[in-house]
Amino acid sequence: MTLERVNPPSLAAPSGFSHAVVGTGKVVVLAGQTALDADGRVVGTDVVQQFEQSLANLLAALEAAGGRPDQLAGLTIYSVDLADYREHARDIGRVWRRLVGTDYPASAGIGISRLWDEEALVELQGIAII
Repeated sequence: MTLERVNPPSLAAPSGFSHAVVGTGKVVVLAGQTALDADGRVVGTDVVQQFEQSLANLLAALEAAGGRPDQLAGLTIYSVDLADYREHARDIGRVWRRLVGTDYPASAGIGISRLWDEEALVELQGIAII
């Protein structure tokens, strides 16, 4: 497995994502994960806590598929309040670096009116190449 993060100088410098990721290996598509605990309850009362649980859930699925955090090639972040998400971006970044490191996937942040789990503030969906 190889991943190359591509950030051309003709685009604005990325912060917390890569503009493109090129990889070879087995593709793993990861279902959207909210901040559900093992009993199926949403945990965390703010976007940072819920992001951490959602990311931990995504990484658990990736690990079960035989992958590692640094093999994430793409990530879609769904948020019910993008302004709140952006306001807490630094704290969310610290969670990312603690759980994943400093390798960033190609990412998109999408504002939506609600998620499947009504109490959820954020959902993460990913693609990995292992």
